Amino acid sequence: MKENKEVKISFWASHLTTIVSVTLVLIIVGVISMIWIGAMSETKRLKERIEMSAVMSDTISDLQAQAFSEKLKGEPFVKTVRFISREQALKEWTAETGEDLMEMYDVNPLSPEVSFTLKAEWSSPYNIERIKKKLSGLNGIESVGAPDAGIIESMNSNIANLTLILAIVAAVMIIISFVLINNTVQLTIYSRRFSIHTMQLVGATNGFIRRPIILSNMLGGLISGVIASVLIIVAVLFAPHAGIRGISAYMDYAVLGCVAGGIMLIGMLLCALAAWIAATRYLRKDYDELFK
Repeated sequence: MKENKEVKISFWASHLTTIVSVTLVLIIVGVISMIWIGAMSETKRLKERIEMSAVMSDTISDLQAQAFSEKLKGEPFVKTVRFISREQALKEWTAETGEDLMEMYDVNPLSPEVSFTLKAEWSSPYNIERIKKKLSGLNGIESVGAPDAGIIESMNSNIANLTLILAIVAAVMIIISFVLINNTVQLTIYSRRFSIHTMQLVGATNGFIRRPIILSNMLGGLISGVIASVLIIVAVLFAPHAGIRGISAYMDYAVLGCVAGGIMLIGMLLCALAAWIAATRYLRKDYDELFK
């Protein structure tokens, strides 16, 4: 029992600085990841709000138009479909313009309409034009309305720029994280450099010497990942109580679980790589070089 206690104290004493440092780094990486996920979710939501409409011919009845709307739901580019009958179209026209077309023409001059939104991957100007041509060629469709191509291109360009910026920030953070973790792990292994040299003198192989160092630092990385994940999850759950609302729209439990798992994996991998590099460095040093 006494032996186990000493081992535990030794592990925490030698890895406490590493765990704290790596935890802080992983929290920053986690926050960047959540900003990325939130931005991607908002991007998808904006793309899927792009709406097109198919105005039916005067000869098409509401039942025929409704049947077309049901058929349209099976198309691969469609996200949602909304059927607008003649009567509903008249009500919406009157509400928007204040004009009563029934009084003016003594008959409802509007045709039934089918409005639909696109899936995010179909929101490019090229695909919208293809969809427009396809629907315009069908019998019973008078016209197909679509957003201006310039607006779509501008939106897609802004989204692409935002994605690029976030990708650069994420890459920079990963690099900075590794540098900080590498320096911290090297300090930990530096204190064991004479033990490493002694093991070499008694015939231990490089792999035998590296293994416990890498596993020990991987455990430290895992602990750091768990702590960082818990802190991030608690912050997200309590954000609405602090007046920060809207996070729940992008951060459900599945997303938080993925972020937490990713943080733990990154912590373990970065610490393992840093430990391998540092251990290899001291394995190649002569005894005299250990004093430098």
